[in-house]
Amino acid sequence: MASTTADATAQISIVVEFSGGLEMLFSDVRRHAVTLPAKDQDGNPSTIAYLIHHLCAHVMKDTRKELFVLDGHLRPGILVLINDADWELEGEEEYELKSSDNILFVSTLHGG
Repeated sequence: MASTTADATAQISIVVEFSGGLEMLFSDVRRHAVTLPAKDQDGNPSTIAYLIHHLCAHVMKDTRKELFVLDGHLRPGILVLINDADWELEGEEEYELKSSDNILFVSTLHGG
């Protein structure tokens, strides 16, 4: 089936939330409405991995990206819930985003 112009411009709208101190990296805003292309730059469905890259590039204003991402992946110690389910049950970074998804990032790291 040939790709149409509508396919190339299709968008998905999701809610992204931050807790456990991560909100400080995102302008101290806990809840963000995010609109993404339905497909990534390679034409594959947008995934959590794509969302993480998008958040770092377009939403995060803090320069300390290493507190969220390490070696191109979400930093260990950050719990992710996809529609209130642990992302490990959903395929982690490979989960394909759908409109109306709610993605929650919670830092479990605490200073001592």
